[in-house]
Amino acid sequence: MVVLSLFRVNVVLAILLAAIVAGLTGDLSITDTINMLVSGMGGQANTALSYILLGAFAVMIGYSGITGFLVKRLIKVIKGKRSIMLLTIAGVACLSQNLIPVHIAFIPILIPPLLSLFDKMKIDRRGVASALTFGLKAPYVMIPAGFGLIFHGIISDEMAANGMNIALGDVALAMLLPGIGMIVGLLFAVFISYRKDREPNTAVGLEKETMNESAATIEDVRFSTKHLFTIIAIVAALAAQLISDSLVLGALVGIIIMFACQVVPFKRGDTVVNEGIGMMGMIAFVMLIASGYATILKETGAVESLVASTSESLGDSKLLVATVLILVGLVITMGIGSSFGTIPIIAALYVPLCATVGFSPLATAALIGTAGALGDAGSPASDSTLGPTSGLNADGKHHHIWDTCVPTFLHYNIPLVLFGIIAAMVL
Repeated sequence: MVVLSLFRVNVVLAILLAAIVAGLTGDLSITDTINMLVSGMGGQANTALSYILLGAFAVMIGYSGITGFLVKRLIKVIKGKRSIMLLTIAGVACLSQNLIPVHIAFIPILIPPLLSLFDKMKIDRRGVASALTFGLKAPYVMIPAGFGLIFHGIISDEMAANGMNIALGDVALAMLLPGIGMIVGLLFAVFISYRKDREPNTAVGLEKETMNESAATIEDVRFSTKHLFTIIAIVAALAAQLISDSLVLGALVGIIIMFACQVVPFKRGDTVVNEGIGMMGMIAFVMLIASGYATILKETGAVESLVASTSESLGDSKLLVATVLILVGLVITMGIGSSFGTIPIIAALYVPLCATVGFSPLATAALIGTAGALGDAGSPASDSTLGPTSGLNADGKHHHIWDTCVPTFLHYNIPLVLFGIIAAMVL
């Protein structure tokens, strides 16, 4: 999957071909492989539907013009300050994981209206992608709130289920060093790797008409009743999501309010849904196929075999064990594309080995958490990379693999490996 993606094969085809190879090497026929892939796609059906509805909601918010109003204010504050712009985007993304847990739903709302500004400021979009992915990953790695509470809870529960108890609060302590590694990666990306001017890539694609309209009218936007109703819809959607723990219901509530308050005319319903599918449909479909791919990797026993075969030859060296386990986690998460979904798989295999070698519960939690988070940044099938691409490629000038996956892999997975190993050795 990774090799095909690097050769610019479409990520959907790359995952499909990788799934077939995984099935064949797992002694499945092509027919059985395809059937397992399709049956496993249901694992992300709720997520896919959520992204489609959130895409439609994002289009409606854009139609209201409130993003132009907000961007106008943002431009006045940070225009010309590229590093401040990138750090601000990273900060907004962080809020989407802990304080206002909407995950990637804010990206298609906030980023497309800013693309023209990025080009005028000659901002390297790889830096923007790195800032967004940092905000989508670092908070849940470090902070036990929102999605972070879920992530830390999974680590604690799975360790307990495999015979090693650790308090939920201690998981945050264990993940502190790996999180600091991600902060180092962000600072390196913002102030070193992508601080220079980068001319807009006009050869890749042309700006959509809606993007040109947004740039042309952004100076004339004033706060109106439509904007007020839009804010009410956003707040109601967030409240519905938090109360019901359902992104689908939250998006539906927001869409209904936008129609009911005539922010978007009802007759434009088909257009809104079609544009929403165009914006987020690719992510939704990739997530579905990635779920089927992950099912094949799990059902064929490939993950367990990988860990078992490596653990047999590790010996008693803690440094060697920590290094190999984290790198194995990188391979697994790159394939599955979900750090949350990786934890239950690797915890059952890591905990007994860590106990045998003599790692403390804190060190074991650091290994499991780091191994689970690894790869999520650079995986072509992860929403931590698909989300930033959905916003940055709204005008066709941003490549998913080379402009999102590769930069985020280099800036976050490398420091996660190093700081994860250090955490395992000192805790």
